[in-house]
Amino acid sequence: MPGRTAHGIGKCHTGRSLSPTITAPGTGVSSEGSTDREHARLYRVVLLDDDDHTYDYVIEMLQKIFIFSAEQALKHAQEVDAMGRTPLITCELSEAEYARDQIHGYGADWRMPRSQGSMSAVVEPVA
Repeated sequence: MPGRTAHGIGKCHTGRSLSPTITAPGTGVSSEGSTDREHARLYRVVLLDDDDHTYDYVIEMLQKIFIFSAEQALKHAQEVDAMGRTPLITCELSEAEYARDQIHGYGADWRMPRSQGSMSAVVEPVA
């Protein structure tokens, strides 16, 4: 699919510095040539906590799927453990669904014998 990187996710906001889209004052047209109305609604991919995956699993998964640094992945692992959920990325619906599916397809945590499958994630519209 266009816009996806080799690791699966592209054109999503992960908290890293991205190139801004600049809108010319009063025109409603961005530097990329699209109007404000053409911009799609944004969605958030939220990782949900469970007791069947280790911190190492969460960190490894986030680094492989989302190309997070070790520090970013650790912060998400700590947040999902403490809060029960952590927002990972914000992007268009098709990209968010793909990211959620990558999490659901990642597999069980081999470090924990009771782990029977992947972690869960949901896609939520950004308010």
